[in-house]
Amino acid sequence: MISRRIIRTKALQVLYAYYASEERSLSNSEKELFFCIHKTYDLYHYLLSLVIEIADYAESRMEIKRNKHQPTEDDLNPNTKFISNLFIRQLRENRQLKAYIEQKKLSWANHPDLIKELYLILIESEMYQTYMANNSRSYLDDRKFTEKIFNNILLVSEELYQVLEEQSIYWNDDIEFVISVIGKTMKKFNEHSDTSVSLMPLFKDEDDREFAKELFRKSIVNHDEIQQLIKVHSNNWDVERIAFMDILIMQLAITEFLYFPSIPTKVTMNEYIELSKYYSTEKSRNFINGILDKTLKDLKKEGKIKKTGRGLVGEQ
Repeated sequence: MISRRIIRTKALQVLYAYYASEERSLSNSEKELFFCIHKTYDLYHYLLSLVIEIADYAESRMEIKRNKHQPTEDDLNPNTKFISNLFIRQLRENRQLKAYIEQKKLSWANHPDLIKELYLILIESEMYQTYMANNSRSYLDDRKFTEKIFNNILLVSEELYQVLEEQSIYWNDDIEFVISVIGKTMKKFNEHSDTSVSLMPLFKDEDDREFAKELFRKSIVNHDEIQQLIKVHSNNWDVERIAFMDILIMQLAITEFLYFPSIPTKVTMNEYIELSKYYSTEKSRNFINGILDKTLKDLKKEGKIKKTGRGLVGEQ
């Protein structure tokens, strides 16, 4: 589930905290790196459970209306299409989701106002009214509608962002990515899926777990060498005057150039320039691109770029 782009982002954030700390501990910072990666995985399960909470709230509203003193015909015979959504039912019964939520004690119980607000926004939306007005029902329609809830309601909810920010400083930067992964998760389900459908694993494979650890560690262990490269290729620009975050982005990129033989340099360049769009200014982004490009060309001339593996012929 956790992409390498997210790993790079988390490594950058923890690297910043490492150098900003007076008491630097590589071991503790590595633990922090994996902690915040796991928090992204928590958010994945937490948001999956949110649509269940909204559907449960909708059902509770129906029950209240049914039991009021003088219920109307609509109160007694409500449209139950949403609360019986076939995909949401699968999520509710999914064993892996239930076990993870229980183990991590993830709950929306302390946020009833948020659930109510999201429900009200949902039922007032055109997509909800169109969905409910359609008398036909299919599993695929239910799954597509649930995906729209994530993309059109949750992804743009300021109230949700506020609640998540209060719970974890790591989550707001992750919401868009996590919802994209949820979209991929939905495609693993079909109308015949039972309770044992597997959700996304934390890491795609062991290589990604090792990448997270080694990227962070090698960027710190080789700090002096990399800083010298940045200084030389910035035309002796006073390193103290370069934005700290820009230096860290370049530090991680050069670490990949030198110490990750299976990653194409083009991929590394593209990934860190993309990262700079979120953590640097427009001017900084162009500066980073220029420094990395010059550094890479010189490292290749000096024979210090050693890339191996399929598709990497000609990288040296």
